[in-house]
Amino acid sequence: MRHFLSIVAAGALLVGFGAPLRGQTSFAELARSAGTPQIPGLNIVYLAPLGDHKLAPWKNIIVHQTEGPPGSAHAMAKRQAANPKLRGVALWVETDGTVYWATPETAVTLHGDGANRNDNKYINNLTTYRQVIHSNSIGVEFVGNFPDVRKPATQAQVEAWLVLVKFLQERYGIPVERVYAHNWIDYKDHRYCEGCDLAQRARALGYVPGKGVSKAAAGVNAPLMPSGR
Repeated sequence: MRHFLSIVAAGALLVGFGAPLRGQTSFAELARSAGTPQIPGLNIVYLAPLGDHKLAPWKNIIVHQTEGPPGSAHAMAKRQAANPKLRGVALWVETDGTVYWATPETAVTLHGDGANRNDNKYINNLTTYRQVIHSNSIGVEFVGNFPDVRKPATQAQVEAWLVLVKFLQERYGIPVERVYAHNWIDYKDHRYCEGCDLAQRARALGYVPGKGVSKAAAGVNAPLMPSGR
């Protein structure tokens, strides 16, 4: 069952993810709660409820894009839920912005290619080479770039991502510099830079977990670094 919370409710509950009104739950408390927490401004469907966030091993967030067609996120998430160890990720994002949390948050899914990039093409790979791997990184997959892999994420996906990434950062205490595009840490498809635009947008937000603030207010049209050099 899908759960919807309006942007109006988001503004009433959390102003810039800052201090809550009296008697209301803070963003940090909501992000770290068990069960099926619903974040204002985000439509998230849990195929597996959340548990104790402290038991999850996540130190990094890796942004992926798949050549699955629009409308495929739910089916892919259900397939992952049935067998978490398949090659795939914990979270799948549909083109309409709906997020599907597929697996228990402590389940280690098989994603990434072992952090095999060490050419410093996009970022300095000194701290990522063979270190940012599936066992310590939670993966988020955006569907919809089929048949053109260069097709960017939809506006709805971008808007959902800018909320979701803060939720994940807050839940697991992940600093913004540990949000990575798949192409930044692995040698990937030469036709496009997988996850780069989305990772850049997340980093531009400068969200600081534990403080509930962003160092910069980067909108969905924020200027970005080139996706390749």
